Amino acid sequence: MAAAPFRSHTAVMDTADREAVGLTAVDEHARSAAGQRALDRAHQHATRWLDSLPGRPVPARTDVDGVLDALGQDLPDGPSSSEQVVDLLATACEPGLVAMPSGRFFGFVVGGSHPSALAADWLVSAWDQNAAMRQVTPGVTAVEELAGRWLLDLLGLPTDAGVGFTTGATMANLTALAAARDQLLRRAGWDLAQGLSGGPAIRVVAGRERHTSVDLALRYLGLPQAELVDVDDQGRILPQRLRETLAAGAGPGAPAIVLLQAGNLHSGASDPFDACVGLAHEVGAWVHVDGAFGLWAAASPSYRHLTAGVGGADSWATDAHKTLNVPYDCGVVVVGDPGSMSAAMGVHGDYLIADEAGDPMDRVPEMSRRGRGVPVWAVLRASGRSGVSGLVDRLCAHARSFADAIEELPGAEVLNEVAFTQVCASFGDDERTRRVVDRMLAEGTAWTSGSRWRDRAVLRISVSNAATTDDDVARTIEALRRAAD
Repeated sequence: MAAAPFRSHTAVMDTADREAVGLTAVDEHARSAAGQRALDRAHQHATRWLDSLPGRPVPARTDVDGVLDALGQDLPDGPSSSEQVVDLLATACEPGLVAMPSGRFFGFVVGGSHPSALAADWLVSAWDQNAAMRQVTPGVTAVEELAGRWLLDLLGLPTDAGVGFTTGATMANLTALAAARDQLLRRAGWDLAQGLSGGPAIRVVAGRERHTSVDLALRYLGLPQAELVDVDDQGRILPQRLRETLAAGAGPGAPAIVLLQAGNLHSGASDPFDACVGLAHEVGAWVHVDGAFGLWAAASPSYRHLTAGVGGADSWATDAHKTLNVPYDCGVVVVGDPGSMSAAMGVHGDYLIADEAGDPMDRVPEMSRRGRGVPVWAVLRASGRSGVSGLVDRLCAHARSFADAIEELPGAEVLNEVAFTQVCASFGDDERTRRVVDRMLAEGTAWTSGSRWRDRAVLRISVSNAATTDDDVARTIEALRRAAD
């Protein structure tokens, strides 16, 4: 028997009247016939979109102006039904959508959405829980805590570390670096309540090919630009150069942060953690690892060697929407000392219901957020340890297939070692390489992006979608052949 609808103060009004004046309460709306029709329409549009992915061209068919015209740019004077709004949104935006969830999108490291994660994400929106306080939202908090424990296990990180779910890898980097900044200042006897002005200077040291999201996080936190250390031909920090740079500083014990990387944007290579973490700790530096996609190598026995020693760092950042294939808005930050994490991110208020075990909002920048760790739990539960490992292995195998095929094309050259999921190729001089990139986008079979690496124009392939099949790879290779002809 269906549950009786909640009786709000609007219940005395006729349903049509309530909808016309926009007074339907959220709980009533979700149970109403009109609300159900809107949800049904959204499901139909979503299913139609997903069904189109295997065959549709990857690039969008219109631009921003075209979508704006289709939506209608003037705010209506009166209300529209939820069903009409959903239909308009879906039909107006569809030509402007890029088939990023397709198995043939290799432009950026964005992954796709595992079916379990997508369904869980829908539930998160329907549940509408503010996942901030442990005692207030025990359902989503329990799921996130379990997901966090499983991630630590899979990635070989300290089991007692603190885990937070952020909007993405940039905010994960910011959160970890905030914990580092505050802890280093406390060690130096500085109370951050006074602000940063006049406080001890914190050195930041990073490899020359660090990701720009790290620079952004440093700027947000009022930390200095990183002193850059030379790297090898794959973008990995050279330990001897790191030793020399650290030795040139204020000496052991001076506040310092060393930024390491798991997964170079172009080569996919990771820094030599075994050597670098030890060198940094010798001078008392905090070691942070930006592992947006490369940290997931630790989940595979076949590729775990790429992250050897990473567990010895002090904090880590990654992005579940990349290699793990959950929807966007799901970065993961891990800090080895949970106390440093909560000291940097925690907030207090008389109206808040604090839990002695700590609250989710003590580990991320936001006080209000959705239960973004729930889709992470869903993928891990659906995949299991072997499934996550197999996913990493498949992505790497596809990258290797691309590299082997490109090497056979006349005038083409793979420029990186293809240690993980990235492939960077040149098709001769820079002009020809850029032409190949442009032709690939114009044809639309697949999306492969252009970039510049080590002073050369490159075509970059990032393999990160669990939906990518051998057929997707073969079709993309054929398109590359045509573009390079």
